[in-house]
Amino acid sequence: MATVPSESNTTPPAKTFKLEQLSQLSNQKKLGLILAAAAVIALLAGALMWSQTPDYRVLYSNVSNQDGAAIISSLQQMNIPYKFSDSSGAILIPEKQIHEVRLRLAGQGLPKGDLPGFELMENQKFGSSQFLEQVNYQRALEGELARSVQSLSAVQNARVHLAIAKPSVFSREKQQPSVSVLLNLYPGRVLSVEQVSAIVHLMSSSVPNLPTKNVTVVDQNGNLLSTQHENKQDKGFDAKQLQYIQELEENYIRRIETILSPITGAANVRAQVTADLDFSRIERAEEIYRPNNTEADAATIRSQQTLEATSTGSKIDGGIPGALTNRPPEPAVAPIEAGGENKEAGDKAPPPLPTDKKKESTINYEVDKTVQHTQQSTGGIKRLTAAVVVNYRKKINENGDIAYEPLTAEEIKEINSLVREAMGYSEKRGDSLTVTNSLFTAESETILDAAFWKDPDIMMLAKDIGKQLLIAAIVLFFLLKILRPFLKSLTQPPPPALPEKVAGEATLDQLPGQVDGTAIQAIQKSIFEDNLKKAKQLAMDEPAIVANVVKDWVSKNG
Repeated sequence: MATVPSESNTTPPAKTFKLEQLSQLSNQKKLGLILAAAAVIALLAGALMWSQTPDYRVLYSNVSNQDGAAIISSLQQMNIPYKFSDSSGAILIPEKQIHEVRLRLAGQGLPKGDLPGFELMENQKFGSSQFLEQVNYQRALEGELARSVQSLSAVQNARVHLAIAKPSVFSREKQQPSVSVLLNLYPGRVLSVEQVSAIVHLMSSSVPNLPTKNVTVVDQNGNLLSTQHENKQDKGFDAKQLQYIQELEENYIRRIETILSPITGAANVRAQVTADLDFSRIERAEEIYRPNNTEADAATIRSQQTLEATSTGSKIDGGIPGALTNRPPEPAVAPIEAGGENKEAGDKAPPPLPTDKKKESTINYEVDKTVQHTQQSTGGIKRLTAAVVVNYRKKINENGDIAYEPLTAEEIKEINSLVREAMGYSEKRGDSLTVTNSLFTAESETILDAAFWKDPDIMMLAKDIGKQLLIAAIVLFFLLKILRPFLKSLTQPPPPALPEKVAGEATLDQLPGQVDGTAIQAIQKSIFEDNLKKAKQLAMDEPAIVANVVKDWVSKNG
């Protein structure tokens, strides 16, 4: 019985895949090789197309049909590719062009929104009633107010409802209008109290005779936001006051650290400032009257009136009232006609007539009065408290080791004076300052901002690089893990066939004992012919292996 020859220890030299070997492959292997080449080409083409395909992002979502048609028409005119999202109905465009397209569409007034505005008044039908005109005006006003509210960054959608009473000349008391505003905010957004107050005052200023108390603001969750505005006004607290205090304290801290950094080093000084501010509002009106001025020249004359009257009386003195006194005076008698008795009386001069003079003078002086309207500004500084900690001075001793020593009293005094000047220290105000020299536990180091990756340009660049690396990894995985083993299996030679006697003996051992001799001979003949064909084919494909096997047989039999 022949034995199976052992394999030779010498390995055949590696061969390259040539066209002759390709022609010797079977049809199945040729078909597999063609499919592998087609798969490689398809993979490379798909990777190239994927790398060049831009990423699409949402341009606008939840737009009306009219706005959608106008936006699509504008995109087609600008030659910008777009897609539709079946799930959300959004319009998608390439990510790199989204900001530019939004600005250009905003310049065209798109999207306009599905809320009607004053454009309703442009298409009035002939013969429409006054009631219909009033309804259209109210709808247009509601739409314009809703558009104004939607312009806020935190508001996604808004609805405005106006309740305006019909004016009547027979009603004594006029009913004031009221407004209800329903806000739909973006996810994760919240309106502050100041923003709610702004919406309330916007509505009050847009509708005539509308007080702020008649404005109701509600969000999509049913929360009444206008009550927060009223409570905030009652309490008189403003969040901007806290922000102003923080900014003021940070300003003082920065000024102190800036003036001490050149002396101690930026990492060797720490400062904290507490500011006590007065936000009370005081309005005062005063009228001050000064005492009268004794000097007439120093006073201011407001008005002056002078009256002078002169009257001349008659020669008849008044006598006892009666008939004689009421008679007119008798005519005078000439002295020549008078008798001797009257001659002496005529020589005398007549007495002068009595004169009555009257003079009145009235002078009104201005009253000294000072009117003052004083309104003190809020946010005045009542008191400042500052605390400054300075690190020990770093020093290298004789042995080359780093040592720390405290500052001297003069240096501490100098630092104290500098801080006082930097913060505007005032004893009248009751300011307080404490400067301490202490050893820091660890030196502070400048830490770079780790949030640089939040830059949109850097994020987009990283995204593109990651996409290209992913494509390259997929192609390499297909080439190394799938295509390379497949090609290696195609070019690998088949294992050498066993001799016919060994194959025949192995086959006869497996046959059952009931088979007769003629059948056994027929089987052995077919197996021998089959092994012979395989040996010839092996000798043609791999002559070196066959030569090694024959050489091994000869060496063992000799």
